[in-house]
Amino acid sequence: MFQRFRRYRRVFILLAVIGPGLITSNADNDAGGIATYAQAGAQFRFEMLWLLVVITICLVVINEMSARLGVVTGKGLADLIRERFGVRSTTFAMALLLVANAFTTVAEFAGIAAGMELLGVPKYVSVPLAAVLIWLLVVRGSYPIVERVLLSIAIVYLTYVVSGFLVHPNWPEVMRASVVPQVEVSRAYFLLAIALIGTTITPWMQFYLQAAIAEKAIPAERLAYSRADVIVGSVVTDVIAFFIILATALTLAGHLSPAQLGNMQAGDYARALVPVAGRFAGILFGIGLVGASLLAGSVVPLSTSYAVTEAFGFERGVDQPIREAPIFFGIFTALIVIASLAVLIPGVPLVGMILLSQDVNGLILPAVLVYMLILINDRRLMGRFVNGRFANAVAGITVAGLITLTALLLLSSVPGTPLSS
Repeated sequence: MFQRFRRYRRVFILLAVIGPGLITSNADNDAGGIATYAQAGAQFRFEMLWLLVVITICLVVINEMSARLGVVTGKGLADLIRERFGVRSTTFAMALLLVANAFTTVAEFAGIAAGMELLGVPKYVSVPLAAVLIWLLVVRGSYPIVERVLLSIAIVYLTYVVSGFLVHPNWPEVMRASVVPQVEVSRAYFLLAIALIGTTITPWMQFYLQAAIAEKAIPAERLAYSRADVIVGSVVTDVIAFFIILATALTLAGHLSPAQLGNMQAGDYARALVPVAGRFAGILFGIGLVGASLLAGSVVPLSTSYAVTEAFGFERGVDQPIREAPIFFGIFTALIVIASLAVLIPGVPLVGMILLSQDVNGLILPAVLVYMLILINDRRLMGRFVNGRFANAVAGITVAGLITLTALLLLSSVPGTPLSS
């Protein structure tokens, strides 16, 4: 009887702690992420599956670091950066994050528009409606309500798994590509590799995850449950990404020109699936796109509000009334309004902004990770919860890998080099 009670108690504690990790990771599969994964499959078939596996390991380690920082210190990442590195460094980091997140929020509303158009709803109806619903959820709801709604939306990601099975992949070939590295020495490959990392391990993710954990006030003795939350969330999000690459690799690879690939949004990939894999697969892809965009369209502006208000010491939190946290809700509202209006303006180059946001995320991620590494190895701050050798090695390799990819990308822009062709 006592053993059964202890088992049930662990389940209840896990259910109380779970949320930030699953929400953050699933929101990472947003419209920009879906477009990036779809392009990886359509342009390079299975060649980037091995990189996704490596990125998953990095994502698990980095998200666990973020969760540990949040649980042990009870503070958000922006708060800790300001305390340790000063206002000037924090202002620079927040400016980069604000620009990247503004583009990313536009991408989310573009995803809502594209997905709903697949279902017969014009963007002039779906985008304003989505903006109002997201605003009301966050501004008028409490944190537990917001968390439950966002977790419920994440269920739509199962549609991508179904789409992946509908294309009948050759599983031995897929598994081999997942463990055997395949690298194409070209500018397009390196640019997409940076985007793949930048859309999977995003700077806003670390700020939101840690802020959400701090707002839930998860005690240090429940760190193991918070770790389980972020590890499961990290694995689930990349399983979804895996199936998106799979579906587009087997249906679109070889059917689209480089010019077409460079001008496609996530919704275009869903439409392109229809003649090859059938209307059902296209509709499933579209439903997943709408759900993913709604989830990320809530989380990305929230992460920005948390980060900026933490960085400069303003009142913050979903449970706060508007009059007590005007800056927090003001930033959130401004991002929603700007993004929704941008999508409704005819002729705006949404595709370019969406892909640019992924590359910007990849380029500023090393700086965010360096901040995290310094903080989490500070024994005065973390005590016995400082990083071990493995976590430091994985995070360090991620930073070094991104810097190397960026250097190769810049080298490819120089005429006459082997990579420029």
